[in-house]
Amino acid sequence: MTGVRARECFSRARIARLATLDDTGRPHLVPAVFALTGDTLVFAVDHKPKRSADLKRLANIRAHPGVCLLVDGYDEDWDRLWWARADGTATVLPPAERAAASAHYVDLLTRKYRQYADRSPHGPVVEIQVAHWSGWHAT
Repeated sequence: MTGVRARECFSRARIARLATLDDTGRPHLVPAVFALTGDTLVFAVDHKPKRSADLKRLANIRAHPGVCLLVDGYDEDWDRLWWARADGTATVLPPAERAAASAHYVDLLTRKYRQYADRSPHGPVVEIQVAHWSGWHAT
């Protein structure tokens, strides 16, 4: 799969798996809803229940900004299998930058996910500059 095709797969995907590294180098993997604009992926902390307001993914990004996101399509017909990956550098936007960028990014998220129509994300916003798109498909 070409990088262009991998980006197209991302643009249609509803959920990704976000991989970060903690301070010991251990991987941390969580599902994430996201929006894509150009080669920038964004997500925001929303109202869904969390164990803590101090999310490990945010601490990991602050310490080690290199991240990887993966989307995939599974089918019992294995000729239809595919995955696409985005490798990049993430930034938890500081409050001043968040205020400037969040309206645009939260609008992108709200347009993609109807669940945000009545309750848009108000938590930290993460911006990921994708450096490399890759992927695979069975046929």
